Amino acid sequence: MKKERQQKIREIVEKYKIDTQDELIKKLKENGFSATQATMSRDIKELKLTKISDGVNGYYYVFPAAVAVNGINNLNANLTQLIISVNYAQNIIVIKTHAGMAQAVATGIDNIKSNDILGCVAGDDTIFVVVSGNDAAQGISAKIKTMMAN
Repeated sequence: MKKERQQKIREIVEKYKIDTQDELIKKLKENGFSATQATMSRDIKELKLTKISDGVNGYYYVFPAAVAVNGINNLNANLTQLIISVNYAQNIIVIKTHAGMAQAVATGIDNIKSNDILGCVAGDDTIFVVVSGNDAAQGISAKIKTMMAN
């Protein structure tokens, strides 16, 4: 039942802009699933949902990252919209985001399945990503910039 409920949560979040747990519980109920607020909190944590700004009316839930492709995943399109700039120096990538959005983007980066990404640290609007070397920094920076342009 848990797997089915969490799969339905995934479908709902990908289809609708859900901004509260209550709204998510209501959508689940419309689809034949029952969940308490405590269950919903656990599901959100296990699914690693995060909230991002819609730029107008508030925040809504998104999944931080998609499936890995060619060593770096396609960050959720909503997350790439939060990035202002990407630069690198040696093996450190510096990503600037809109104010308050670094944590959401860093969560997406943390979910990238790449041996080249060693880890990242996020502040309010800046992320430092430590990678395995200069070539990795250059390649990953370029891929993030490409995702931002699309």
